[in-house]
Amino acid sequence: FAELHAAVPGLPLASSRVLPGIVLRRDFAVYCPADGELRALLVTEPLRPALTAPGVEFVVDSEAQYQASLRWITSRTEALMKRLQSNNVKLLLSSAKQEEVVNYYAKLYGVSVVECLSSEEMALIREITGVSPYTPFGDNMDRDITETAVVTFCQPLLLVSKRCVHIGFSSVCDFQPHCLILCGPVDGVNEQHAAAVQGAFTMLQQLFKTVDQ
Repeated sequence: FAELHAAVPGLPLASSRVLPGIVLRRDFAVYCPADGELRALLVTEPLRPALTAPGVEFVVDSEAQYQASLRWITSRTEALMKRLQSNNVKLLLSSAKQEEVVNYYAKLYGVSVVECLSSEEMALIREITGVSPYTPFGDNMDRDITETAVVTFCQPLLLVSKRCVHIGFSSVCDFQPHCLILCGPVDGVNEQHAAAVQGAFTMLQQLFKTVDQ
């Protein structure tokens, strides 16, 4: 329930509504408008490749070698964004904070980025879509990107002064997510209403569970 409702203070209760899809309470790091159905990729790590593996020492003998290493990182990052574009991936959903070079090439190749998602939000998206996070770097950089989610819409949403991300997914299960936008004059009233709605859903769950048994 925590990931499927958003409390908006400063508006009358009559402004409350139910929206299809989910609302992520953060802004796009990069937003590239895209029409129609598109693909989303889930990641849990920074996409900028590291110069070395964890626990392995990387020795730089000269400034030229260091600059060459940075160019290699940049070219690998750009190559990944090109592959995302060629696989019709237009949305990157990341639990990690991405670096500026990633966001730069994402914007260049038309990929929107939402970062710093919580583990609960990632788990919800995985349940809806049935896809697992993608591991971007390995021995074969040219392999097809198959673990993508189908997104029916992806757009900014303004809730009073809070910029959010509104996403619709094509669900692989019977669960069709909707988000409750719960409005009220102050936070305390919204918290009371949210608790009441959650309590009602809990009661319905227990009722249907009893009927099924």
